[in-house]
Amino acid sequence: QLQASGGGSVQAGGSLRLSCVASGRAFSNYAVGWFRQAPGKEREFVSAISRNGGRTQFADGAKGRFTISRDNAKNTVYLQMNSLEPEDTAVYYCAADRPMGGAANIYRTSNNVYEYDYWGQGTEFTVSS
Repeated sequence: QLQASGGGSVQAGGSLRLSCVASGRAFSNYAVGWFRQAPGKEREFVSAISRNGGRTQFADGAKGRFTISRDNAKNTVYLQMNSLEPEDTAVYYCAADRPMGGAANIYRTSNNVYEYDYWGQGTEFTVSS
């Protein structure tokens, strides 16, 4: 089970940090992604981090503004968002992919929403201009 938090309201140019806490064991077996969905739009990829935290991936609009990190000891993934814009207003969801073993997968990330099996409930924030 995933629990996203950290939403709220912020002015353009401000910063916000979202957290995604996972319950259960073996959190390090999952890559984690952040997606967002604005009203009337499809859910879109924002960022992802590999199982060991050694690889990160960002949507073009997030590059240079957002960072993602994880603390497997705390079962938590963070999304730090800076220089926020009104276009960032959305409900943000964290998701975990399916467990994969093998050394080749510890650096695996994905921007494909269909490759994530476990979803949190979403946290919403609004960026005002």
